[in-house]
Amino acid sequence: MRFHQGLMQMRRYATAVTLRQFAQAHTHASTRTSTQTTVVRTLASSASPLPELTQISDNVQRGNYAQLNDKDVSHFEQLLGKNYVLTEDLEGYNICFLKRIRGNSKLVLKPGNTQEVAAILRYCNERRLAVVPQGGNTGLVGGSVPICDEIVLSMQRLNKVLSVDEVTGIAIVEAGCILENFDQRARDVGLTVPLDLGAKASCHIGGNVSTNAGGVRVVRYGNLHGSVLGVEAVLANGQVLDLMSNFKKDNTGYHMKHLFIGSEGTLGVVTKLAMLCPHVSKAVNVAFIGLNSFDDVLKTFVSAKRNLGEILSSCELIDQLALNTALQQFKFLNSPISGYPFYMLIETSGSNGDHDEEKINQFISQGMERGEILDGTVTGEPGKVQEIWKIREMVPLGLIEKSFCFKYDISLPLRDFYNIVDVMRERCGPLATIVCGYGHLGDSNLHLNVSCDQFNDEIYKRVEPFVYEYTSKLKGSISAEHGIGFLKKDYLHYSKDPVAINWMRDMKKMFDPNGILNPYKMLN
Repeated sequence: MRFHQGLMQMRRYATAVTLRQFAQAHTHASTRTSTQTTVVRTLASSASPLPELTQISDNVQRGNYAQLNDKDVSHFEQLLGKNYVLTEDLEGYNICFLKRIRGNSKLVLKPGNTQEVAAILRYCNERRLAVVPQGGNTGLVGGSVPICDEIVLSMQRLNKVLSVDEVTGIAIVEAGCILENFDQRARDVGLTVPLDLGAKASCHIGGNVSTNAGGVRVVRYGNLHGSVLGVEAVLANGQVLDLMSNFKKDNTGYHMKHLFIGSEGTLGVVTKLAMLCPHVSKAVNVAFIGLNSFDDVLKTFVSAKRNLGEILSSCELIDQLALNTALQQFKFLNSPISGYPFYMLIETSGSNGDHDEEKINQFISQGMERGEILDGTVTGEPGKVQEIWKIREMVPLGLIEKSFCFKYDISLPLRDFYNIVDVMRERCGPLATIVCGYGHLGDSNLHLNVSCDQFNDEIYKRVEPFVYEYTSKLKGSISAEHGIGFLKKDYLHYSKDPVAINWMRDMKKMFDPNGILNPYKMLN
């Protein structure tokens, strides 16, 4: 009986979209981030007390760098023009998205091309002026904002998509291009960027590459180490390193591009990149299902990989607390099902709509017959696909809307994926208002969130470094996709052994002997 009821609900939901909603839907990937972007900007600009300067709150010893003076400012004005040298109203460049990190930069520079970036870094290296590269400033670990008084090197003007080749699928793009704009340009010729993030309408592709951003498509396309064919980067001394390539195969020596993917601007500033873009899928279907236990979640994931195989493009997990919080905070959200301990969002994308729809419906039906899936809805209509994705995208924002949130981005073995949420609930007890988990089940990436009314030192001590110790014991990663930045630099040793860290230090010294690039980050 439950099996048939579930199918009836799936069919009803798939057709419950008005003509007006459908007309407004556009395409799945190009629309589903718009609402979230508005909310992101609203949250980021909402009135709230400024955090204390991080240099003071965290007792950061300023490095042995030169102090900025009027002569320096005049030099940059001659180089860039006065309109692109900012000395006032710099708050937005000094504070991270979560408003946990606040720097005291007195200067923001906005170069317009690679040569200007090179000239800036050459001058700063000679003067020993510290620099922090900044893209869309959407990061969650304080990696793109000053810690002391570093000069902010904004990449906003390097924002062009230089070319998109529909034959090879290779796109050449500048680092400051907004990810959503890049994707739209690719879609104009039937391609798509193999990276999809909630911050798509604000983040820069160069920042994505510099942090090796993951997102919801890793299960389908892999991470950026595979998608990025080449990069152009400017070193600390102003040298331009051309590692651009238009080929998937290039075995001519060391693959140095990988050093700049995930190094967070500490080795060089990425100014341009070549990316391999797959074709847009003709058919996209999304299932949103409710489950009773995490054991059922794992069984369903294994079944999805086995039965959906080549068309599986995303597999997300949301627990009940995370979903309920988002629904309470954002009344425009509409969940098609409710009342279950766990939810999964499973997306397929392929070239044959009828075939894909049949496969995902059969997958859901079989899961219901086995009792692993309790209820669910499936849709291939763009408007409804967007609505379901909107639920997942608003979950992280719901948790920071009206509370302080300790956020952790960890990789864990799938069998142990959710255990840490239960452990942290017991460990924090009534001190925490919410302890929940959600994330990218398809690539073992959990987002653990611990919320409280305001910053609580007692909770902080119960959470850190315990979360990292727990993750380390399971051979997991303390940063699955957000990077290390400033907030995790003291905990790098939980994921990297001393030999690896020493080699990282040696590489930093070789690429940036004066340490001017993004200091106080990654390596403590």
